[in-house]
Formats: sequence, C-alpha cells, structure tokens
Amino acid sequence: MANIDTIDLGTDPSLLILDDDEPFTRTLGRAMERRGFVVKALLTIEEGLRYVKNTPPAYAIIDLRLGDGNGLDVVEKIREKRPESSIVVLTGYGAIATTVAAIKIGAVDYLAKPADAKDITAALLSSTESKPPPPENPMSADRVKWEHIQRVFELCNRNVSETARRLSMHRRTLQRILAKRSPK
Repeated sequence: MANIDTIDLGTDPSLLILDDDEPFTRTLGRAMERRGFVVKALLTIEEGLRYVKNTPPAYAIIDLRLGDGNGLDVVEKIREKRPESSIVVLTGYGAIATTVAAIKIGAVDYLAKPADAKDITAALLSSTESKPPPPENPMSADRVKWEHIQRVFELCNRNVSETARRLSMHRRTLQRILAKRSPK
C-alpha cells in the first residue's frame, strides 16, 4: 500500500466532506488533510449546494442522509459543475436502491459507515476500471442484519409490532434482538 506521503492527488486536491455528524467530519477531515487533501467540511445540504455552486471540488465525500435533505442532491450538483470529480457516498443505512441511485448519478463508490480514511481514500482514488480492495474490517453479517433491523425500527417510529410485521418476524424475537447490544 502506498505511503500517505506519496499519494498523487493531481493538480487539484480539493475535497468536500459533507456530513452532519460533526465529530466524524472533524476526525475524517484531519485524516484526509494528512493525506494531502485540501478539506472543506460542511454539515448541511444547503451549505453543500451553495459551496458546490461556486467551488466544485475535485473530490467529495457525501453522507447520504443529512438533517436537511438527501446527499444525492449535492452529488448531482457536483457532477453538473465538475463531471470529472471523484465522489464517494457514505451512509449508515445501506440499501441496494440508494446504492444504485448514487452510482447512476456519478458516485465512484458507496461505503457503509463506519468507513475509515484508508478505505475512503482508496475509493476516491480508484479508477473507473478498477475497484478498490475490499475493506480489511467489513461489517459482519450479524452487524449488517442488526443495522437493517435498527433502521426499519426507526422508520416505524420505534413501534415494535409494526417493525416485526414489516420484517416478517415474531414480535418477541424482535424484542430480544432490540434488547441486545450491537454485534461487532
């Protein structure tokens, strides 16, 4: 693997990080700066759209869901202003439909949180012909299942009976799963 100091970012190392998780954004921003990127970190779709309108970045890391909207709106605006930019979409709620939508509108990759700076950098710098190597610590199948259950539970306004119905699972089984800690 290339040393952090030898990463070739081309002539424009500008990177937009758009995520409403401020501690994550700050930490990721510092890690990406160490890799040579010039980072602009923003927390809302409104800020992202305004920034991209005036200064479309060469690279972007966009969270799919933010408090004020959908990150795919910013991906589309970046593609419109700077078609050659490299964009990675991050999300805590991965779904096939949103993955397909993100790739169709121009994201080079779609990563589930928690993704580290190494995986994100590999995705940003991958060519369209090659894919980055699989992550060294991917989520376990149990963790993916747990994340999906939590997402549906939240979408059902934390209603156990409705969540169990939508997941085709017995209510008591769901209650036991919800009572446990998240798997690694």
